[in-house]
Amino acid sequence: MKPRLISGVQPTGRLHLGNYLGALKNFVDLQNSEKYECFFFIADLHALTENPTPSDLKKNVFDLALDSLAVGLDPHKSVMFLQSQIPSHEKLFWILNTLTSPGEAERMTQFKDKSKTQAKSVNLGLLNYPILMAADVLLYDAEFVPVGEDQLQHLEITRTLARKFNKKFGNIFVEPEALLTNTPRVMSLDEPNKKMSKSRPKGCLFLDDDAEIIKSKIKKAVTDSGKEIVYDPKRKPALANLISVYSALTTWSTKTVEARFKKMSYREFKDRLAELIIRHFEPIQKNKKELAKNLDSVKRVLASGAKTANEIANQKLLEIKKKIGFLVY
Repeated sequence: MKPRLISGVQPTGRLHLGNYLGALKNFVDLQNSEKYECFFFIADLHALTENPTPSDLKKNVFDLALDSLAVGLDPHKSVMFLQSQIPSHEKLFWILNTLTSPGEAERMTQFKDKSKTQAKSVNLGLLNYPILMAADVLLYDAEFVPVGEDQLQHLEITRTLARKFNKKFGNIFVEPEALLTNTPRVMSLDEPNKKMSKSRPKGCLFLDDDAEIIKSKIKKAVTDSGKEIVYDPKRKPALANLISVYSALTTWSTKTVEARFKKMSYREFKDRLAELIIRHFEPIQKNKKELAKNLDSVKRVLASGAKTANEIANQKLLEIKKKIGFLVY
């Protein structure tokens, strides 16, 4: 049997280039490698930590489902489902909470950072976010979780909770390993020391941006002093960001990008990059428009995935309950 992997994406608004390269494109590559049994879910329970309105949440869920299918996730190759349609996630979440100390939760860097920068909007969901993430993973006996480096701490608490449970109640959980793939950390076009974020739309390239908007944003993208096209994240972070995007959207290494454009100006390189992004996004945008004409088919994909996920999760939760000592009829 192939090793199982699982990952989820929050439906929190329009997806941008960083989301695409860091998650969806990576998911498609993993799926198409045929090395893994792939489970991908829309993390709508996690999205509640952002306090969305009901209409926004529903729209964001459909948008993410459409984007996922449009970029190439195939329901015949991967299991796709909505997190909220699998009740076992919430049940295991509660069980794992009883194994987690306050200190372990409060040490999470993401929670500490948001507590400082978004103090008024911080909620207990943000504190418990990694515990629900642990439940998301452990229910499926996933051996691998594709994550970025900023999520390694969350995955480590998943492994910690698996060990705690196994030691207290007997071996039942797999300790998942991080699957760190070669995906770039895409930075803002107007402030290259910060990650690309929808909260900074001027420095953000969205998957549904049209050709003229893409050209305009790339043209206005910050560059560094000098004229040479060189990949040097320390001396030329802005240019390095653009080169890494070009590399990620082609099969070229950053060194190859350097060599191909060494005789060009920044302006010429930006023009070529904009053309590349437009060509890359065009079929995705076309696919999404076609899929949006039949939302019932999207619902069927998610319903089918939920059926498969529920069968696995319910069986695992039954085993967990037996280990704990709950009465099971």
